[in-house]
Amino acid sequence: MTTDPRPTEGVHPDHPDLDRLDPLALVRALADDQRLAVEAVRAATPALARVVEAALPRLERGGRLVYVGAGTSGRLGVLDATELTPTFSWPPERAVPLIAGGERAIRQAVEGAEDRAGAGAGDVRAVGVGPDDVLIAVAASGTTPYVLGAVAAARSLRALTVGMANNPGTPLLAAADHAVLLDTGPEVISGSTRLKAGTAQKIALNTLSSALMVRLGKVYGNLMVDVRATNAKLEARALRLTRHATDAGETEAKTALTAAGGRVKTAVVMLRLGVDAGEAEARLAAAGGHARMALGEG
Repeated sequence: MTTDPRPTEGVHPDHPDLDRLDPLALVRALADDQRLAVEAVRAATPALARVVEAALPRLERGGRLVYVGAGTSGRLGVLDATELTPTFSWPPERAVPLIAGGERAIRQAVEGAEDRAGAGAGDVRAVGVGPDDVLIAVAASGTTPYVLGAVAAARSLRALTVGMANNPGTPLLAAADHAVLLDTGPEVISGSTRLKAGTAQKIALNTLSSALMVRLGKVYGNLMVDVRATNAKLEARALRLTRHATDAGETEAKTALTAAGGRVKTAVVMLRLGVDAGEAEARLAAAGGHARMALGEG
């Protein structure tokens, strides 16, 4: 029998009797192994920080985040892209998820879709990837043809490319402008990279996109001041955030939020500086959307 050199495809040495464990021991084995996902992301933080520095100027010029993956990796890209709008009011057209097999693959496996490099390249071209875009390509194996095709096309179009893989020395890490290795090793259920490999990808994507949003002025202090209040829960959150940032009373904060069209950042500037919504918006625009700068806090 030949041995696959990719650690994620290896057989975990610690759990040969996994199917014999009682429920508590089984759950503990699965949960304990997930801790290695956090360790893998922590080891990758210098690489992730370099991505933030490289991506920021492109996004400030109006570029997009384009996520590419297959299977679990693709679905995690769809999730990260989707959540940027309600959390940070990031325009949905500037977070583009591409998954092998198309939208149908979000809910079911599309056999063979990930094996077509040409499909990855075609999808990248179809969404008009260009020099200001940032392509985040994710593949646990680091060898997925669809993802490699997408990276090659994006590089030819002068986009910034990021390769995120769970195996060292793989083609994806070599092909991208920036390599992010999430070295999680073999899975408790051998080969099931939806486990800690997927967890590490989720943490890394969350960390990367959140760090970018912070640097783009979507956060004031550690407050989510660009939240989009689209339901009762988020409306209550917007009120709490506004009051916390300004020490305003409930009535005063509600009045400011109403005048600001529900925009927390605008309401905060209004209340802190004693200006109306129009003036607050003008100051934020002059500060590139950064509340701290609009408030004169440097």
